[in-house]
Amino acid sequence: MMRLLKLILLCISLHAETLQSLYSTLDPTSVAQHFAFYELYPKTSVGRAALRHAWELLKGSGDPELIFPNLDLQPILSLVNRTTQEETPLLSTEQHAVIDRLSLHLGNRKLRGYNVWNQEEILSLPPDEIDIARGLLVAEMGDLKEKIQSYEATLDLMALQILARLPTNATAKEKIRAINDYIFSEMRFRFPPHSLHAKDIDLYTFLPSVLDSRKGVCLGVSILYLSLAQRLELPLESVTPPGHIYVRYVAEDGEITNIETTARGIDLPSEVFLGMETKSLQTRNPKEVIGLAFMNQAAVSWHREDPHRAIELYHKAMPFLPNDYLLNMFLGFNYLFVGKEKEGKELLQKVHGVIPSHAISTDTVSEDYLAGLTDAESIRVVFSEVDETSTSILNKRKKIESVVAKYPKFRQGLLSLAITYLQMGREKEALPILEKYIAIHPNDPTVNYYLSAIHAQRHNFPQAWKYLTVAEKLVKEKNHNPKALLELRQKIKKVCPKSD
Repeated sequence: MMRLLKLILLCISLHAETLQSLYSTLDPTSVAQHFAFYELYPKTSVGRAALRHAWELLKGSGDPELIFPNLDLQPILSLVNRTTQEETPLLSTEQHAVIDRLSLHLGNRKLRGYNVWNQEEILSLPPDEIDIARGLLVAEMGDLKEKIQSYEATLDLMALQILARLPTNATAKEKIRAINDYIFSEMRFRFPPHSLHAKDIDLYTFLPSVLDSRKGVCLGVSILYLSLAQRLELPLESVTPPGHIYVRYVAEDGEITNIETTARGIDLPSEVFLGMETKSLQTRNPKEVIGLAFMNQAAVSWHREDPHRAIELYHKAMPFLPNDYLLNMFLGFNYLFVGKEKEGKELLQKVHGVIPSHAISTDTVSEDYLAGLTDAESIRVVFSEVDETSTSILNKRKKIESVVAKYPKFRQGLLSLAITYLQMGREKEALPILEKYIAIHPNDPTVNYYLSAIHAQRHNFPQAWKYLTVAEKLVKEKNHNPKALLELRQKIKKVCPKSD
């Protein structure tokens, strides 16, 4: 009997030594690792030590086991350590109070928007007083307060973990590095694979889905980043090049740090985001970003050929984006798709002839529709998506050929048809289509650029110089100097220095 007791005591001693050794390998700044250790060994002294250490990292005061002896900590631990297959657990009032107590010093608590729980009040706030996470969650979930608070608690714990790794009075760049390390390296938030992105883009836009799956498109991860930045008192701007969004920090001396959320937060030069038609970068305030989330979801419904649902979602975006150029245009198109021609025309008239401050030209699709050069079905065809397979591209090409046969002066129809050939590497067939376009509309810099590039590739340098010169003249008149034209000039000049 005594021998058996000694053996048991020896096993306990070895187990304790092993646990202590395992505990010593934990990252001393990781809340998640210490919570995970506690989850595995809650009855051991070293397990309880891990809980106390996690509590200290979160800046909690006192012993959590003494302060909350009857509180179920599992849902709180799950916010930190759950897998992507598990949804965010709903917290009880008592559990939420624990997180809220720990988070009182976070920056978003200073915003008036943190104390607002209905959309009307959120819309009445100045944009810089909006808590972007609260605003978006309320707009999406309405009065589901417990669910909203549970997602906010996840954001709070994420922010507290980041703060645990920052020095006192951390600089903006230190905060950016810490956020990048945490969400992209430790939590492994990622841009979804193309197959998932193309199928379920709406699942990777809204904050709850992004937090649950740890996957997000540019808008989804940018919203996550902005939500954390507000908690860390890191002032960021949202920038929206055509079809994209990213965030940036602008220092007092004007130095810009771009944060590309689809590429793990790397700092890309601003000129990367400019294009032939984009001469400057448009910024969006927090209120507008909430509206963009609904616009993104509306675009999904549009491309799934559900314009009725798209119209509903564009209307949800409208209060956050009043009289927005793109919103008016896209909603106008979808009204046309459902046969509401009067409503569609009224919206397209609002953008007719308007050149946004960040662009160099007007929208040709709405112009051609109002001029009778195309119809609703033709617009639907040119905006239909392809999945980059040859079959998909060929199917779209056949449809666009029918559009161009019916409306030979529809500029976007011609351009879209040429692009389907370029996507297949068939510049020879694209060339006459683009030349037909230029005969109708000679002042399009993008098409002049395409023609110059194709002629250069085919060693027809006189024509390459001709179209390049026109494109350069057109953009110069708009105070624009796109990188693509500079690179094309250098390429042609290297082979054929003279333009005659």
